[in-house]
Amino acid sequence: MLIMDMDPVGVELLLSQGQLACPGYARPLAGWGHARPRRIRDRFGAVLPLRPRRARCPACATTHVLLPEAVLPRRADAAEVVGAGLEIAAGGWGHRRIAAELGRPADTVRGWVRRLGTRAETVRSLFTTVMVALADDPVPPSPAGSGMADAVVAVVAAAEAARRRWGQQGLLTWRFACRVSCGALLAPAADPG
Repeated sequence: MLIMDMDPVGVELLLSQGQLACPGYARPLAGWGHARPRRIRDRFGAVLPLRPRRARCPACATTHVLLPEAVLPRRADAAEVVGAGLEIAAGGWGHRRIAAELGRPADTVRGWVRRLGTRAETVRSLFTTVMVALADDPVPPSPAGSGMADAVVAVVAAAEAARRRWGQQGLLTWRFACRVSCGALLAPAADPG
């Protein structure tokens, strides 16, 4: 799985020019149809259809789903919705209260919070490293009171450093987090990137 820009035309152009490489073999990927259709809920509750592009590596014969950066793998909600829930959880709210605030099922929100809780140190470490690499005068964030809060603060600090570095005030924090972690922000694997 690869996390891509939101623009499907741009993704097709990169594929046709051989500019997308297999993560394992660094060989150009070729188009290989589409993944199954999905439905992603945005922040306002609208359901958006998504049919991600698939690509195949000629060297290893592995196929890769090219997900837009606004989507976390295996999640029905957009990255910004999940991130908003995680930010609220880092502030001390419980999953039921967050679910009511966001209009999402409590079990769904509990899953986000638990998953980040199990990966908090790995996420904190990755995004602190990214923040230090991007900031002109890096000052790592102070401890925020819990492992999960520390992870969320590190994600937000890294995104802010990226906005300053690249002058992209419209850069969305949780899309950035999805791209930096290669979509593995809430994945079951041990490393987010």
